[in-house]
Amino acid sequence: MKRSTERILTTHTGSLPRPPEVVDLLLAEEENRGKQAAELEAAVAAAIDDVVQKQVAAGIDIINDGEQGRPDYTSHVKDRLTGYDGPNSLPIIGVNLDGFPELSEMLAQFASPLQNRPACSGPVGWKDWLAAEVDITRAKSVLTGADTEEAFMTSPSPGQIARYLTNLHYPNEEEYIFALADVMRREYTAIVDAGLILQLDCPDLALSRHTVFRNLSLTDFRKEIEMHVEALNHAVRDIPADRMRMHICWASTMGPHHEDVPLKDIVDIVLKGCPGAVSFPGANPRHAHEWKVWRDVDLPDGKTIIPGVIDSTSNFVEHPELVADRIVNYANVVGRENVIAGVDCGFGTFAGRVQVDRNIVWMKMATLAEGAVLASEQLW
Repeated sequence: MKRSTERILTTHTGSLPRPPEVVDLLLAEEENRGKQAAELEAAVAAAIDDVVQKQVAAGIDIINDGEQGRPDYTSHVKDRLTGYDGPNSLPIIGVNLDGFPELSEMLAQFASPLQNRPACSGPVGWKDWLAAEVDITRAKSVLTGADTEEAFMTSPSPGQIARYLTNLHYPNEEEYIFALADVMRREYTAIVDAGLILQLDCPDLALSRHTVFRNLSLTDFRKEIEMHVEALNHAVRDIPADRMRMHICWASTMGPHHEDVPLKDIVDIVLKGCPGAVSFPGANPRHAHEWKVWRDVDLPDGKTIIPGVIDSTSNFVEHPELVADRIVNYANVVGRENVIAGVDCGFGTFAGRVQVDRNIVWMKMATLAEGAVLASEQLW
């Protein structure tokens, strides 16, 4: 994994806006699998070429394929693994909208059209490994398409899959999550073997506090996510730490976020994860102050942080000087060589859900790079 002793590097969280034709084909695929497979593959390939060139043009250092071929960052596993024939679960809204009727009505227009989340009703295992291999090949195309030595690929953590696709088969959540860890280990290893940096998406470590575990005490919630991290570490136990990073978040949903668990209450558990870098939101108004948390944290040797310094839910384009200030705050606390500048969350988390105008996304990415240049001038 790239580290720099000369300047602040930039990256993002994973998903990027998909063109309308890709969204339409992904939705059609959900309804009738394989019917338009050739058209989908061609459209995804073209979309990947486009987002790769846009990332390079914006000045982003560590890039990916924008998750163009996935409907979202988790639910695709239901089609690749056995066991997902149970009843559909309602999507979990990332923020609590109780008591906010006007906001609830407004956000309804941003709801994802992808609502198929079957419960686990049998043993999990691979049934379509080829689909995973195709996905990895797409992600690897970035290395040649951008003439770069490093690119990353996202994959959901065992705990995140369990949050999305609920358990009706295993005796308890721990057995379910560790079963997923054993199965997903194959994908995690294959991503790294392909020469890519593995990003493990772990929103379960933060946003599940105010969703599926909202009735737990903080103490019991910490025990729950500690088990999630143990399962994650079990799955990646043979992968070098410097070939992995992990992302936590409090949901990419617009809303008050007043129930978000503070970073200080979970950071010690998050840092027990094996991946060598941790990505987290640091720009949205609920968490922008939490750079101060790192004053009281002993960052493990070799660990890198990837704070979000660009908000992924707002159509405001941050000023480069604000971006630089945010970067410098983190760098002055944990060391400039231990910081990579990132984005709070994905810009295309769900196919068909648009919160930020596609053209504004690329303006924000360019300002991320500009801010990193300004920060580097101050730090070196």
